[in-house]
Amino acid sequence: MPSKSPAQTLLEKADKKANSSTGWFSSSSTKFEEAGDLFQQAANAFKIDKLFKEAGDAHSREAECREKCQETNEAANAWWNAAKAYKRGYPDLAIQALTHTITHLTQGGRFRQAADREKEIGQIYLQEVNDLRKACESFERAGEWYAQEDATATANACYKDAADLHADLDEFPQAIARYEQVADGSLSSALTRYSVKEYWLRSSLCALAMADTVTAKRNLIKYTSLDTTFSSTREAKFVNILIEALEAGDNEAFTAAVFEYDQVTKLDNWKTNILLKIKRSIQEEPGLT
Repeated sequence: MPSKSPAQTLLEKADKKANSSTGWFSSSSTKFEEAGDLFQQAANAFKIDKLFKEAGDAHSREAECREKCQETNEAANAWWNAAKAYKRGYPDLAIQALTHTITHLTQGGRFRQAADREKEIGQIYLQEVNDLRKACESFERAGEWYAQEDATATANACYKDAADLHADLDEFPQAIARYEQVADGSLSSALTRYSVKEYWLRSSLCALAMADTVTAKRNLIKYTSLDTTFSSTREAKFVNILIEALEAGDNEAFTAAVFEYDQVTKLDNWKTNILLKIKRSIQEEPGLT
């Protein structure tokens, strides 16, 4: 029979402690405190052995012990440690553990930290699980919590990620609303003002992806009224050329405008994808006028 690893030995000791009957002189909270400490030690030993699922499970058991002693901060921390271990290949379990963490944090009024963890959930949904809808919901929730904690720049970054995902999901009106919200929030500060034209460009491309040149034109007028320099930017000129090409059903003019813009400002994946959607709509129904 192979000898037990130190981690396995600690885990059994923790288990035994958690399930032991309470003696005359010790309270059950002492028992669970001690068991929690042992589960934590076992988890760390599993990490040394690179057994991340087992480490996550041990941290989860630790968290449950902390909850039994009403140690909410320690419980939140234990769930977060479980999530970090589970992130090594067990995304669904990581999300579950983070959700427990968030419950403790929000109950304790720690919304800034809750937002950090919610954003983490969004990233797991996006990168590991490839569930854009759930990722979008997490980024929006995180954004709201950051906003109420006055972390405006971080809130805007989350809303912008949510807007990108709404557009990927073809939910263009929601995407436009979010981009405009982020732009409004960025207009007020000299530090973030430069990024506003990027949000308005994205919002305008969403309108064109709905083949709605009327809204696109109306929004350009609105954006220029909010910032008079906008109409002279490359972004605004680009949108105007695209509107003309779309209304004329002129595929070549559209392609030329995209090519020319890309020469100066490299198009990212998001813009490339949405421009392909717009181009397909021209090919399907040439000439909107």
